Amino acid sequence: MVKNPVPLRRKAIALASALLLAASLTACATPTAASSPSSGPSSSSTSAPTSAAAPVEFQTRKVVNAEHELVFHVVDGKLPALVLDAGGGLSSSYWKDLAPRLAKATGSKVITYDRAGEGESDEVSGPFKVENAVSDLEAGLKELGVTKDVVLVSHSIAGEVATTFVNKNPGWVSGAVLVDANVPDFFSDGMLAAFEPLIEEQRKALMAQASTKNNRQLLAVLVDYAPVHRAFHQATWPKDVPVTVIVSGETPFVDSPEAAGLWRDAQAAFAQAGPNRKHVVAEGTSHENIVTERPEVITTAIDDVLKAVR
Repeated sequence: MVKNPVPLRRKAIALASALLLAASLTACATPTAASSPSSGPSSSSTSAPTSAAAPVEFQTRKVVNAEHELVFHVVDGKLPALVLDAGGGLSSSYWKDLAPRLAKATGSKVITYDRAGEGESDEVSGPFKVENAVSDLEAGLKELGVTKDVVLVSHSIAGEVATTFVNKNPGWVSGAVLVDANVPDFFSDGMLAAFEPLIEEQRKALMAQASTKNNRQLLAVLVDYAPVHRAFHQATWPKDVPVTVIVSGETPFVDSPEAAGLWRDAQAAFAQAGPNRKHVVAEGTSHENIVTERPEVITTAIDDVLKAVR
């Protein structure tokens, strides 16, 4: 039974767009090209430098899993490998400035990739399933020979992928940095119950629009949204895997201090729920642009994790 359903309903109505963003699909964003585009049909190619300030070379690798093709970009280096996973509606280009910086600063192998339906990777029909996203990431890392000493750097909806991945693959992940990411604590029964009718309204509105790649990805996430996230609410993080939780200053809820407080509380609760966890607030940042507004907060968190696991 939901307590105080009227206030929750009002909160959900006021924050429909923002909560979808918290679920990490940026409906209004147009996915940009991958940071290191493939130069041809081969399974491996080397791109031009991604940035004049950090002229490192990415190798583009195409991996097939479950009959669809995924695009990965790799800077070679030592282990632990940094695997950067962007939020919903965002491709590997999200990391175009940070990835070269990390490669140069850490000497680590750095991997970015486009999840199915994002960037240059193939679309997959049907609802978004985190298990499928995990399978795709597993396939790519196996192809790249990286099945241990992985540090996940996960933004927004990629927090759900990271949580599922680390539990499914014990021994693969040495540590993680969650960048304003979805954590299980946020998706309470009360919030989901209040928001459920709005999910249906949003779904109908999208169905009435012309079909686009971005709309199809949003619709895929909306399928069974409440039951999927009730299940995610029960997920836990392994005690032996260090994790740093970074929270943006604005949170995904720019227009609601109340909902922003719930987001911050959930992030803090997750960080306090086990050993080897840190909680960092990146003041002056927004949910989507945190990587460009305060990259040093993310690089410092990654450096701390690397020091702990090397």
